[in-house]
Amino acid sequence: MPGRPFVPAGFAVPRELVVAPFRLEPLGPQHNSADYAAWMSSVEHISATPGFAGRGWPDPAMSADDNLADLLQHEDDFARRAGFTYTVIEIATGEIIGCVYIYPARDQDQDQDQDHDASVRSWVRADRASLDLALHDAVAAWLAADWPFQALSYQPR
Repeated sequence: MPGRPFVPAGFAVPRELVVAPFRLEPLGPQHNSADYAAWMSSVEHISATPGFAGRGWPDPAMSADDNLADLLQHEDDFARRAGFTYTVIEIATGEIIGCVYIYPARDQDQDQDQDHDASVRSWVRADRASLDLALHDAVAAWLAADWPFQALSYQPR
């Protein structure tokens, strides 16, 4: 519904999720170089990941400066509680290996039979493709246990 806050005013937005072999933290401009390298190394893989078809991102023509602007927008969305983007960091290496986006559902994110209050997408680098299902399952469990959403649009793996 228009005007309805994405999350309730009293909801404490989680700052971290740690589920071996990765941890999630809010994505921000401090991640620009590693985030840019992560997704640029995996454009085809991300484009083939459920939830990313037809979105126009990732865009291999995007510059690192454009990516920085994108990360600043995600940081602002997080601060305004309008959407929540987390970087996925591999615990063992400290490398950025993916991303999770939690935003209000839009018409193209919804199934015909069910309304959703949140749209969730996630990706991992091509060289960490084996972690895609583990990330999806960990995020889905986290959202069910710790977030105030009633129905999610999060494409299965």
